[in-house]
Amino acid sequence: MPVLFQTQVRAVRFRHRRFKRLAQAVLSHVGEPQAELGLTFIGDRRMRRLNRQYRKKDRTTDVLAFAMRDAVTPRALHHTPRPLGDVVISIPTAMRQAKEGQRSLDHEIVVLMIHGILHLCGYDHERSEAEARRMQRRERMILGRLAPLPKLVNRTPHE
Repeated sequence: MPVLFQTQVRAVRFRHRRFKRLAQAVLSHVGEPQAELGLTFIGDRRMRRLNRQYRKKDRTTDVLAFAMRDAVTPRALHHTPRPLGDVVISIPTAMRQAKEGQRSLDHEIVVLMIHGILHLCGYDHERSEAEARRMQRRERMILGRLAPLPKLVNRTPHE
């Protein structure tokens, strides 16, 4: 179950191996232990472009998920690693949200990663209030199973 990790942000240093292990744990918790996942960290300008291009919303956002396959693939076909999709997280937005919510950046990024992975698995909080509650319950359950969270990021010395 490979997790492909890429970062285009210099303000923060990431502990790649820990992120990969955590992402693999989330994939296991959602029933996709053999899935391949792309995880990318970017800045607000690039996130705004992606959000405008794919969702027609001309503003930045915290996380986008790009599914590579239908979330209702029969379990019998899950014997070999198959791409689930990509989760893209805006680190500047995550930093702002963490500060506003008085959470650590580690915690905020993990919540966004879980949220993105659930989108790849077919959850959609914009579909209905009931679906939003269902997704939120699943996010909290997965986050609880991952606790305590390891240290995942370091700020660069010039910050």
